[in-house]
Amino acid sequence: MLQQEEIKSIDTILSDVKGQRGILIAVLQRSQEKLGYLPEDAMKMIAEQLKLSLSQVYGVASFYKHFHFKPRGKKIVKVCAGTACHVRGGKAVLTEMESKLGIKEGETTADRAVTLETVGCVGCCALAPVLTVNDQDLYGELTPKMVDDIIASVRSEHGTHV
Repeated sequence: MLQQEEIKSIDTILSDVKGQRGILIAVLQRSQEKLGYLPEDAMKMIAEQLKLSLSQVYGVASFYKHFHFKPRGKKIVKVCAGTACHVRGGKAVLTEMESKLGIKEGETTADRAVTLETVGCVGCCALAPVLTVNDQDLYGELTPKMVDDIIASVRSEHGTHV
């Protein structure tokens, strides 16, 4: 169930675009930016206001990978699954991250500090295997033994601990 301030955020977004055509994706993007993800209640509000069915809204949102339907962590850790990273041990790094964080790829820690994902290629093959944090910080030439330090670094920026 949406909180009152979340409802107001969606109402504001919808009132800004009232009467415009072809604005569903923009509304979804702005809503996710405000809420961090697209809860069902928000998509129902959007569907109602834009005079679309919920299945139409969900169909568009689920088509694009950048829309999320579950809360995500403040830090998004993406382990590269590209060929070079895979060949050089990226899967072992991912497995160790899953083990240490207590989640599987695609999941978020209970404290919403970290979401663990894979990405097709980061484009840093010479540094394989690699991972990124929030698409900004890059860690390269990884081994499973480095995972504890990376997790500590990621969590320390939020005042949390492993």
